[in-house]
Amino acid sequence: MTTSPVKPRDLRDFYENPAVPVASGTPRSLRQARMLARALGPAADHPQTVLDIGCGDGTAAATAAPLLPGHRVIGVDWSQDALRRARTRIPYAVRGELTGGGLPFAAESADAVLFSEVIEHLVDPDAALDEIRRILRPGGHLMLSTPNLAAWYNRALLLAGVQPVFSEVSLRGIHGRPGKEVVGHLRLYTPRALREFVAASGFTVVRLEGAPFHGVPRPLRPLDRLACARPQLASILLLHARRT
Repeated sequence: MTTSPVKPRDLRDFYENPAVPVASGTPRSLRQARMLARALGPAADHPQTVLDIGCGDGTAAATAAPLLPGHRVIGVDWSQDALRRARTRIPYAVRGELTGGGLPFAAESADAVLFSEVIEHLVDPDAALDEIRRILRPGGHLMLSTPNLAAWYNRALLLAGVQPVFSEVSLRGIHGRPGKEVVGHLRLYTPRALREFVAASGFTVVRLEGAPFHGVPRPLRPLDRLACARPQLASILLLHARRT
């Protein structure tokens, strides 16, 4: 068992702990950024606003920015520690949260939302998608990524009676599964569940793709890249949806 360095009192304490990973895997971020660039097209005379909600240390936004020339990318997070790190990578990063008072943006003010590796950490994902739908203009783009509960290796682990990768039973330590870091996952999705959930929240699903997981052991990474061809087996799910 691997334990976290600090025993958190609640989720806010957990995510304000600098030892908790908030970086986003570059291979996944790059694939997601390319999906968004294809969806938005060139800025031309109509620069668009992209919000990276739950931006963490700014990795995803910084990866996306060079592929979105002319568009405005703004990072959003409620963790002050994450925002301090994000501001070293991206020019705009503001504090905001999906629940409680909501995000500091007017209704229908954003053209696209990056929602990278966030939904699996939320107590109330329904309210989160409601708030994202509020700030997106009609037809606006949602680019969501999250771990796949049904990843190829998780299927084998479950057959062996082992807790799946990405799943966690405690904020204080790893129990019964491979891995070394506690990252605070509360919810996991299969491709079918993610599609149904997003559609039920007022979005039209456009595309679902797979991405590799940077934490897969090196000898298994070629297999993990191959699995991306079938999102049902991929480590990470990349979903593109539009506000209906």
